[in-house]
Amino acid sequence: MAQRKWLICQSEALKDAERGIRFQAEWRHTPVPAFVVRFQGKVHGYINECQHVPVELDFNEGDFFDLSGQYLICATHGAYYSPDTGLCRGGPCKGRRLTKLHLIEEAGAVYFLPDESKLHE
Repeated sequence: MAQRKWLICQSEALKDAERGIRFQAEWRHTPVPAFVVRFQGKVHGYINECQHVPVELDFNEGDFFDLSGQYLICATHGAYYSPDTGLCRGGPCKGRRLTKLHLIEEAGAVYFLPDESKLHE
């Protein structure tokens, strides 16, 4: 069976520790809001849902990083997460994790692999 992959964006659209790209993902056969960012040269994707209360992290579309560019931040609650692991480092849900999605970057593009993302629960 061929691996399903969904094009999210061209690689050049993601700058390190800058704006992310929102997209619709599939999680447990359900459409969910998701996002991808680049951090330290690698792409990382997550379901766009704070682990404190289920609201999307970005108040302004694509603004996932704090001012330092070192953390993803929930604009509503102030919880901040490591961009590479999704681990909440501080705020009301410290120790919990964003739901990581499986992405690949190849041939100048970023893809979501829905069939492999369930492995990252």
